[in-house]
Amino acid sequence: MKILGALRGFPLAIRLLVLNQLGVNTGFYLLVPYLATHLTDDLGFSAALVGVVFGLRNLSQQGLFLIGGSAADRLGARGVIIAGCALRTLGFGLFALGDSLPLLIAASVLSGLAGALFNPAVRTYVAQEAGERKAEAFALLNVFATTGALLGPLLGSLLLLVDFRAAAVTAAAVFAALTVTQLLVLPAREVPAPDTGLIADWREAAGNRRFLAFSLAMVGMYGLESQLYLLLPRAATDASGWDGSVGLLFLAGTVANVLFQLRITRALKTRGSGGRWIATGLAVMGLGFVPPMLVAGTATPHPAHLLPVLAGALLLHLGVMVAQPFVMELIPAFGRANLTGTHYGLFYAVSGIAAALGGTGIGWAMDTAGHTGLTWLPHVCCLALGLASAAAVTHIRRRGLLPEAEASGVPPAERPDQADLRLPDRPRNETR
Repeated sequence: MKILGALRGFPLAIRLLVLNQLGVNTGFYLLVPYLATHLTDDLGFSAALVGVVFGLRNLSQQGLFLIGGSAADRLGARGVIIAGCALRTLGFGLFALGDSLPLLIAASVLSGLAGALFNPAVRTYVAQEAGERKAEAFALLNVFATTGALLGPLLGSLLLLVDFRAAAVTAAAVFAALTVTQLLVLPAREVPAPDTGLIADWREAAGNRRFLAFSLAMVGMYGLESQLYLLLPRAATDASGWDGSVGLLFLAGTVANVLFQLRITRALKTRGSGGRWIATGLAVMGLGFVPPMLVAGTATPHPAHLLPVLAGALLLHLGVMVAQPFVMELIPAFGRANLTGTHYGLFYAVSGIAAALGGTGIGWAMDTAGHTGLTWLPHVCCLALGLASAAAVTHIRRRGLLPEAEASGVPPAERPDQADLRLPDRPRNETR
């Protein structure tokens, strides 16, 4: 396969981390999608307590991404990745040990903290090792992550035929295997001693106005991507009347990702700047909600009505495939090389907040549609979000605020506009 051939062309570290991403998503999705059902049906928890368990997991992850990114910069990405996988092993293992609320809360917090550690650390390591092939490396990471997100629920549904504990133990075993593999195989890299304080690093990243502008402009990507788990599954079942339609959406998206992600990234890499394709991808993501809107509120469900929803889901996946590798490639170019993890962490924190707010807003629109009959409302909201994000990225790109020359590996001497791209409020050595 071309994907495996491309993977072999990268250093050992990147090959391992790409396969690690497959394991991470497989282990995560074989357990977490079934956790709410376990808490309510098996343990009899109220919806409020389930919300507490999930809320603490999300808070511990989204709220600590910056910590994980800074740890990767200061301690080395390798150690932070290993620590994150080890914590996820412990967290998922606790889900298998008991059913008391304190134990479940501890499991949720540990599993969330694990994600806050290894997500920015993996991206940092890949960005440092991939050189000028960052976009292609992140495209491969996306392919294997999407595949794991499909394999996980399939494996989880089989394990649940035994019981929830079997799924939790298996998920913990997956992360334990990843921890040991990375400990033995992932190459160690020398980490330069930091020459600034932690707070100064955070202040530098948060004070980078062009980076913050880009992060805020990108809220549409993660807000819309989260609708693969909220609006589109509901639209598929309502339009077709078939519960299995949700699985078909995920299967189609995974197949499209495996077949086309690498080809799309390679083709676009030679046809314009990354910022241009990021904006294009965001617009396509927004347009993906137009076909499902055509069958929203259909009085009589019919299997044929699934086709517009499927087309919308594929457009959403296409938009992600176009934009995401270039987003990941661009982030390190906004700051100093030894703040790569900090920038990834801050970007993920902003994105997590955006996804949460987007999910809340679209959920409100779905509820409003149910009460008022305005079935088009959530789809229009998603369309507007995608187009607004695309317009924002286009605007800051036209103002010259995207470091696209740096991301593409152009030597500094060939960047006559470099001074215009950097907008520091103070000399760069002031905090040394």
